[in-house]
Formats: sequence, structure tokens, C-alpha cells
Amino acid sequence: MRNRIIVVLAVVAAALLAFNLYRVFMVLPDEMNQGAIYRIIYIHVPSAVTCFTCFFAALVSSVLFLAKKDMRFDGVAAAATEVGVVFASIVLVTGSIWARIIWGIWWTWDARLTSMFVCWLLYAGYLMLRRAIDEPGQRARLSAVMSIFAFTDVIIVWKSIEWWRTQHPGPVLSIRNGGGMGPGMEAPIWWNYLALVMLATMLIMVRMRQEDMRREIDSMRRWAHAL
Repeated sequence: MRNRIIVVLAVVAAALLAFNLYRVFMVLPDEMNQGAIYRIIYIHVPSAVTCFTCFFAALVSSVLFLAKKDMRFDGVAAAATEVGVVFASIVLVTGSIWARIIWGIWWTWDARLTSMFVCWLLYAGYLMLRRAIDEPGQRARLSAVMSIFAFTDVIIVWKSIEWWRTQHPGPVLSIRNGGGMGPGMEAPIWWNYLALVMLATMLIMVRMRQEDMRREIDSMRRWAHAL
């Protein structure tokens, strides 16, 4: 059943992405001020919201693990964090490309950019922490605490565009105060977000399977050591 869900998610996500990218590149016009490069927003913004969705899933799973001590929640948190870091990396890369064209520089220590980079570092640190601890219970507890702490920066990243008026442009999505795009130009962002969330869910399910196998191996290793 899980394999069938993974395949369905992959096929639907690929089809949806292909359709949306066709609309973005072949149907939508260039933006008046930025020209063609503005189209990177259709990858940049959905990837950002997707990575935050993954980090929120990791937060909820970490809290549930601390409450219930069920290692399956630790597996979900680890898988969601790994996938979230991938999408956070896409956000930083696409943002740098966008900045190079519009600002003439690859990077600036803007509040929005810096807080996102710190977010990436925190969750990369989470993954490093998991590799540094062999004992499953201790690894799960410390990782859960780290995930809860790291999510505070997700809130800072989300609100930074409203708290600080710096080089980064203001809100563009209609759900943000002051946001909004031209008719027909915002919808592909949300369709791409749906496609990327489906892709992220598929990847998380694959990683959860690997985490299940890892727990079985850890259990066999402890049993062998006990002999």
C-alpha cells in the first residue's frame, strides 16, 4: 500500500509541476520591472513554504515523541527534517540567483536572507547531531529538543519580511499583509506548492521506511551485544 501511495504521489506531482512550468514559461508574460527572471519566484517561494511545512511536521512529531516516547515519531521528524533541508537549500540557491540578476550580487547580509541561512544551519546541525549519537533513545530526545528550538527561527524567517524593511522586497502573496500579484500570476505559486508538498510527502515516506529499517538494525545490534 505504501509503495502504491509513493508512486501515485510521484506521478501526480510530476504531472502538476510539468503543467505549471508550462504555464509559467509559455503563458504568463514577463514582469514589468524584473523581466523574465521573476519566474524564479515560482520555484523559490513554493520551496520556501514547503520547507517550512516540513519543519512544522518535524516540530509536531518531535513534541509527540517527547510526550509519547514512540520512536516512530522520531523517524517522522528525522525524515521531514532531511527533506526540509533539501528544500531550504533550493530556497538559498534560487534566492542567490535571483539576487545576482536583480541586485547585482550573489549575497547580502539582509535580515531575510540571514535568518533563512541561520535556519538552514540549525536544521543541518540537527542532522549532524543525529549522526553523532549512537544510542537511539538519547539521539531521539536530543534531536526532538533541537527541532523544537530550531523552529523558532522558522517563525523569524516568516515574519522578517514584515518586521524589517531591508533590501529584500516586501510581501508578494495575498495571504501576507500588503501582498498581492497581478491576475493569474499568483495561482501557479500555490499549484507548485501543492506539487512540491506531494513530492516532499513521497520523499518523507521513503525516508521513514529507511528509518524503520535503521531501528530494526539498531535493535538487532543491541540484541547481539547482549549475547
